[in-house]
Amino acid sequence: MTLPARPHPPASNNWRGGLDPQRLADSNINPSTGLATDFLNHFNEAIMLLEMMPTVPHCKADFLAWRPMTYHEHFAASRLKHRDLAIAAYEAAEPAVRARLDAIADSMNRILITTRDGMKESLAPQTAADLALEVAWRLKPMVARERAPWPMADPIPTAHISPSAPPSSATARS
Repeated sequence: MTLPARPHPPASNNWRGGLDPQRLADSNINPSTGLATDFLNHFNEAIMLLEMMPTVPHCKADFLAWRPMTYHEHFAASRLKHRDLAIAAYEAAEPAVRARLDAIADSMNRILITTRDGMKESLAPQTAADLALEVAWRLKPMVARERAPWPMADPIPTAHISPSAPPSSATARS
């Protein structure tokens, strides 16, 4: 007989460095992984700016000002009251779980930095709009997968995202 997977670790003060699973859950930190999805909001901010760029061109300056952040940097700069707990839970998380999130974040950072660098060039407005929508379209599924309930039974590789067709800026504006 196979027992069903337990959604949360046992309620014990000895869990992962003495962190209380209920306190983690109450602070929007996944008690199974020790990770807070609030970190992904940093990427959502860049995605939102990219999506708005075709219709609100001055968003380009805000996107160009966007900078990558690590998990630690994000929470250290945050005004969230649970920021110290989020950092402590990250440190207590299983190394493989941290490595997976860090690898996804590194991939998204590389994509956004490359896009940002490309946007610094003198691109035609339509080319910039198309690039912005293409990148946003490719990043959104990466963030969505990381927001999914953890731990994921079958992690989806992100090295190759090849959906059928991205939205064109013409259809996105209509």
